[in-house]
Amino acid sequence: MSVWNQENIVDVAESVGIASLSKDVQEHLARDVEYRISQVLEEALKFMRHGKRTTLHTQDVSQALRLLDVEPLYGYESTRPLRFGEASIGPGQPLFYVEDEEMDFEKLINAPLPKVPREMSFTAHWLAVEGVQPSIPQNPSTADQRSQELLPKGGAASQTLAALSGAEGVNVKPLIKHVLSRELQLYFERICDAMLSPKPSSDEYRATALASLRSDPGIHQLIPYFVQFVADKVTHNLKSIPTLTASLSLIAALLDNPSLYLAPYVPAIVPSVLTCLVGKSLGTPSIDGATTHFALRDYAASLISALTRKYASSSSTLKPRIARSCLKHFLDSHKSFGTHYGAILGLTLLADAEGVRALILPNLKAYDAVLAEGLKDDGKREAAETVLGAIMRALGVLAKESGGLGVANGFPEGDVLKERLSEAVGDVVAAKVVEAGDTRIIAAVLDKGVL
Repeated sequence: MSVWNQENIVDVAESVGIASLSKDVQEHLARDVEYRISQVLEEALKFMRHGKRTTLHTQDVSQALRLLDVEPLYGYESTRPLRFGEASIGPGQPLFYVEDEEMDFEKLINAPLPKVPREMSFTAHWLAVEGVQPSIPQNPSTADQRSQELLPKGGAASQTLAALSGAEGVNVKPLIKHVLSRELQLYFERICDAMLSPKPSSDEYRATALASLRSDPGIHQLIPYFVQFVADKVTHNLKSIPTLTASLSLIAALLDNPSLYLAPYVPAIVPSVLTCLVGKSLGTPSIDGATTHFALRDYAASLISALTRKYASSSSTLKPRIARSCLKHFLDSHKSFGTHYGAILGLTLLADAEGVRALILPNLKAYDAVLAEGLKDDGKREAAETVLGAIMRALGVLAKESGGLGVANGFPEGDVLKERLSEAVGDVVAAKVVEAGDTRIIAAVLDKGVL
């Protein structure tokens, strides 16, 4: 027994000219229609589910008909809702049909034609050329950029906008909720307190905190908080050597932890370490001493070297960016000797002998005037001598790599030697090289001069 009404089969048969059908034919045709309709509905439901929808659309039915190699229905693809009319064919037998809209051909013919759509096309333009944005219509104008710069940024932006609009007492919830357990929050507070405690008895407490950072495998969630903590302390405590040293110690402890993966946070760590390396004025000379900051710069240089050794493979631009920054500070004669010391040390540890040969050695001749002026000033002599020692250390790295085999026929002695060295690296460095008497350094410098 078919669910499909056999009278519908008879009506369709009469509409195509078949006057009579036997009961068996009617029943078989009704069953076949029921099967075909269920098949179409099953395929249409599949299209609906793949479309992540819970409502069956007419497009789903049309796609199902195409899949079953049946000519699809036409006229039901409109997004407008269908209007149904009701007609009565007998008592208690309503018939619903879709009302067809009557079109006036005269109005349709005389109506103005729609605008011809533009052809689809693609154009290319330069967003920036060597870091400079060209002034073309496709790029934002200078006025737009300035208006964006005036807008408040960061977490307080929404609060600032709310205050400007006159709303008071507006509580702004962060877009991203990062939930830390109570234990991790307490751990973070204790670590920060231990690193910044000014009490002399806190050295053991600080050592314990650093030992925990080096070995604890369960502090992944706290890495961004520690990085932000270091950045804040370095930014606001440039006059405090102990605070800067503690901040670098925290970074070094995280680097030593084999369970932590810091590659995503290296771009945020490098600025803080670079600040301690090439900062213009670190510490307070009257409290910390005039040369204490050099030890801090040594520590920062060792951290830069460790960062590049460990994560240069995951970021191909890490070493070049740091080297470019150090070289820029080294070549700026207006920077302090502390900055020059950090830049030379960073280049030496960053690129070893290749960095010294390519970046430091060719610029020593021009730097000679800065060194000579600093050695004549009693207030700057000690810092200039420290920078001179960093240069000799860099030349020592270059000599160790070359092995003193750069000049095959040996080199001259006495005034001739000093004159040749002066032509290569300047008078001050040449005098220091002659005073040291290291034949490997002399050979490395003269090899540069010959080349």
